[in-house]
Amino acid sequence: MIVESERTTLGRLWFYTNYHCNLACRYCLTESRPGAPRRTLDRTLIEALAGEAVELGFDSFGITGGEPFLRTDMPEILGYLGARLPTVVLTNGTLFTPQLLDRVAPLARLPVAMQISLDNADPRLNDAMRGAGSFAKVIAAIPALVARGIRVRIGTTADEGTVLDLLCDLHRSLGISDDDHVVRPIVRRGRANANGLGVEAAFEDLPTELTITAEGAFWSPAAPTVENDRLDISYLLSRTIRPLAGPVDAMARVAEAQPQREGAFRIT
Repeated sequence: MIVESERTTLGRLWFYTNYHCNLACRYCLTESRPGAPRRTLDRTLIEALAGEAVELGFDSFGITGGEPFLRTDMPEILGYLGARLPTVVLTNGTLFTPQLLDRVAPLARLPVAMQISLDNADPRLNDAMRGAGSFAKVIAAIPALVARGIRVRIGTTADEGTVLDLLCDLHRSLGISDDDHVVRPIVRRGRANANGLGVEAAFEDLPTELTITAEGAFWSPAAPTVENDRLDISYLLSRTIRPLAGPVDAMARVAEAQPQREGAFRIT
């Protein structure tokens, strides 16, 4: 069972809301792409788990995928979560039409951050990894979100072609501070493994952040990866996700037996 003293140390609860995407990045952990198996988490389940998470002592929520904004209910999901705890959503930033910008505008009143992927200040190099035209759409979306008062973070997945000085100059020019720039390495899992990209990350390198998917609860948001359309369950904690206390207890037992390395790979 969870003791009261543990309920302030749980950190962020992650939701893989879906696995399909409008892009097919060369290093994607989950092999997300158009037509990929969706593995969608039901909105009512997300909301129920969010309530349990608040009671258990989680301090924030994270949304990832797939591309979360392929879900038409994503603005409402973010509003529900952000009204309860600070929330970050990882997005490729290419779907922010005027209509979607209007729908997310009310999130400016909540502690909700859009973490938008931008890997290189050179459009050619960025799009080679993420997809043709993605750079231009991101560069248009960032100031549009900032103008609406929504907090934007930049998420950079770096390789040897990433020139961070130029990228930092770019995000500063778009109104994003260095504090809101997250840099992480390519991890050799999912599609990155098939393409021979990235660095190896062992179990103890992955952040201890409980992650909920349609298939169950995992150790980390970097754990439920996909290769050849098959979900890797190596780091599965529990197929049962409700009550949430069950996966929390399972995570605590594993963490006690397998401490995390200092300087481990992190999603955010």
